[in-house]
This record gives sequence, structure tokens and C-alpha cells, in this order.
Amino acid sequence: QVQLVESGGGSVQAGGSLRLSCGASGSIYSINSMGWYRQAPGKQRELVATITSDGSTNYADSVKGRFTISRAKNTVYLQMNSLKPEDTAIYYCNVVAQTSPLWSAKDCWGKGTVVTVSS
Repeated sequence: QVQLVESGGGSVQAGGSLRLSCGASGSIYSINSMGWYRQAPGKQRELVATITSDGSTNYADSVKGRFTISRAKNTVYLQMNSLKPEDTAIYYCNVVAQTSPLWSAKDCWGKGTVVTVSS
């Protein structure tokens, strides 16, 4: 089992910054990728940013140039700058990990942290 603990959400005015953190623990053999997704009210969950085990990153077009994903061991961070009201959402941490060399990697999800950006 892999446990994910997120922190760093909150309320901020447009133009402000927040930093999200997500720590992975438990029976982790290897991590393929870590990332952040978000779900705004009435919308589907969407990718925000991911980072692979070799450090390759991928960003949604809507956050490029404003958000930065990084990783330190089993913790992933999302630095969010120049926040906009449309960034308001529940942000979910995602980790694709193997718990054993015998088993395939699988998706693990955090419970989510709320980010609210006011205009």
C-alpha cells in the first residue's frame, strides 16, 4: 500500500502564490512518475503537471510558465505563481508506483487539497 499526504492548499488573491506538497510513503519499490491533477466545480479532473523518474516534466498549457513541478525523493511539489481565479479547484496528488518488482505499477491518489483564488 502507498499512502499520499498532501499539504499546502489554501486561499489566495489573484496574482498570488501557493506551494503544494505531497509525500508518498508505505511499501514503495519504485516510483515511475509523480504529478498533480485538479478538478474544478462541475468539471472533469484534468492534468496539471507530472514529473517522471528521470526528471522529465509535462504541464497543461493553461499553467505553463506559471507552475513548476519538482521532486525530492518521494515528495512532489507544485509551485504555483501568478494564480488566477480559474485555477480554483481541488488539487490531487498522483503517484504511479510499484510496491514490488513482481507487480505492475499502479496509480495512487491523494485525498485532495483545496486551492481557492479570488479576484
